[in-house]
Amino acid sequence: MTVTWRHEVLGSRSRPLGNGVSRARGSGPIWKRARRTALTNEQFNSPLARRPYDLRHACVSTWLNQGVNPAQIAEWAGHSLDVLLRIYARCLDGGEQEARRRAEEGFDGF
Repeated sequence: MTVTWRHEVLGSRSRPLGNGVSRARGSGPIWKRARRTALTNEQFNSPLARRPYDLRHACVSTWLNQGVNPAQIAEWAGHSLDVLLRIYARCLDGGEQEARRRAEEGFDGF
């Protein structure tokens, strides 16, 4: 799968995706056919990637959990940092032990 950056597709204005993909619902015939081709029957019948937005949300959440700089993710997603953290902070998957280790590591040598 190829990730297409928002600004390359939409430019500075948001507009309908067209070509059978309903932006609001993602239930257009092309999106449905793509899901049918790419997913197993079980996955197709689940909420997985039901709308194109679901993939965007999964991508942003994954980047956050992988430790990508939130400011960079916000830029890629077309959000302010405040909006990104407000919407996606709840998607962070634990990581408390790693955060504590990294925080303590910052004081090594003092």
